[in-house]
Amino acid sequence: MADQPVDDCPGVGPIGACVQETVSAYFEQLDGHACNELYRMVIEQAEAPLFEVVMRECAGNQTRAAEALGINRGTLRKKLRQYGLDN
Repeated sequence: MADQPVDDCPGVGPIGACVQETVSAYFEQLDGHACNELYRMVIEQAEAPLFEVVMRECAGNQTRAAEALGINRGTLRKKLRQYGLDN
């Protein structure tokens, strides 16, 4: 389930390439203005859809989802609450 490299960006898989492209576009839109809390913003915007997809693919089974993500179930439950995905 590893992120496979893409041809135009050796060593960076498709997910990494998407992040690179998106963050580059973000800096272009800033047009020289300062940015703050970029790390937090990127992590939050990546985590929420990641957890949503994994939970869907695991049919809502938190144990399977936590195993797929490589995190413990308590951390998964905390993150699901954080992003309002704990319904």
